[in-house]
Amino acid sequence: MQKKLSFIISLVVIFIFIPLTLYVGINIFADRKYYIISIAIIMLASIPFLLSFERRKPQPREILIIAVMSAISIAGRSLFVIIPGFKPVAAITAITGFSLGAEAGFVTGAISALVSNMFFGQGPWTPFQMFMWGIIGFIAGLLGKTGVMHKKIPLILFGIFAGVLFSFGMDIWGTMSLYGVFSLEAYIIALTSAIPFTIIYAVSNVIFLLILAKPIREKLERINNKYGIFQ
Repeated sequence: MQKKLSFIISLVVIFIFIPLTLYVGINIFADRKYYIISIAIIMLASIPFLLSFERRKPQPREILIIAVMSAISIAGRSLFVIIPGFKPVAAITAITGFSLGAEAGFVTGAISALVSNMFFGQGPWTPFQMFMWGIIGFIAGLLGKTGVMHKKIPLILFGIFAGVLFSFGMDIWGTMSLYGVFSLEAYIIALTSAIPFTIIYAVSNVIFLLILAKPIREKLERINNKYGIFQ
């Protein structure tokens, strides 16, 4: 019962409160308070993460693992900066979700976007990147419970899905930021113009998932078994 309640609260926070926060950032603050919105998203994302531990406090090791996975994601984005759209952030966020759960996946994705943009440039797009990479990690965590994500075909399909989802989500921000309101016609134009980048996102996700999923997951599972964390 406690787990079910925690999961429901996670869904409400991630799919209602955080989108409302993004909406406030665009329509009330006119994209001018993106630092405040980014911090608010991190704080909101921490609620499901802490609830996933039910009534016990997270161990320092658990928080450290999230920090390490976020750091790997940030370093990977920096390493492939010369190739637009080709980045391992979604893949590493997804792997975190597969191994450590939906809430940990969301936090990893959100932190990766916020911290890496300190190097690549903060802006009104940052909160949306935090949300989209976070959602990818959250969905990955849900799929990880099914056990199917150990196979190559599901990994490939998820990589494609994550690339399309990220592109579609960011184009929502682009449309609303440009016109002030959401326009379906403008959104379709944005999606069409972004097709090459969407393909690159999807291909990079597939490549990094196929290369990194097994070795990273094995290490995370070994840590889980040894220290009894995230259980």
